[in-house]
Amino acid sequence: MKKIGFLARLRNKIKIQKNNHIKIGNNVGLSGCTIIIKGQNNILSIGDHSRLRNMTIEIVGSHCSIEIGEKCVIGHDCYLSAKEDNIHLQIGDNCMLSRNVNILTSDGHPIFQNETRINPARSISIGNHVWLADNVIILKGVSIGEGSIIGIHSLVTKSIPEHTIAVGIPAKVIKHDIGWEF
Repeated sequence: MKKIGFLARLRNKIKIQKNNHIKIGNNVGLSGCTIIIKGQNNILSIGDHSRLRNMTIEIVGSHCSIEIGEKCVIGHDCYLSAKEDNIHLQIGDNCMLSRNVNILTSDGHPIFQNETRINPARSISIGNHVWLADNVIILKGVSIGEGSIIGIHSLVTKSIPEHTIAVGIPAKVIKHDIGWEF
């Protein structure tokens, strides 16, 4: 992997504090993206031949990572967020995120009950060859199995097994043993 180049910096808004890293694979297309990395020892990794357009990636905390696999396509107005410490968001190879997909490892602000935090951030894992349709929201702690599809306008609050279609608010599995093509 190589570091982000001069042309990519011109075509995108990139704000990275010191002691953080971006690793870009070969033949990666970044166009109109906003990348914000705050904190210490965070890593953004984008695999070979991936395409990201007009979307936002935000890492805020320490020892966090966002890993986007090879040959992924991420559409307009998507938002990927890894916040707090030791939080990881992993997207497998050959994934497709349509427009306005939000993947959130945190609720954004801590909530306390009797001085105890009740909403800690949690990592997210998305398997290989997953399709997230328009306006899907993936919440903290979720895993989505390989080969699955999440239908348009769905809210995923619990993990989804591999090779299934899940839809709705909250998303529920409606089909098993499916496959799909780009």
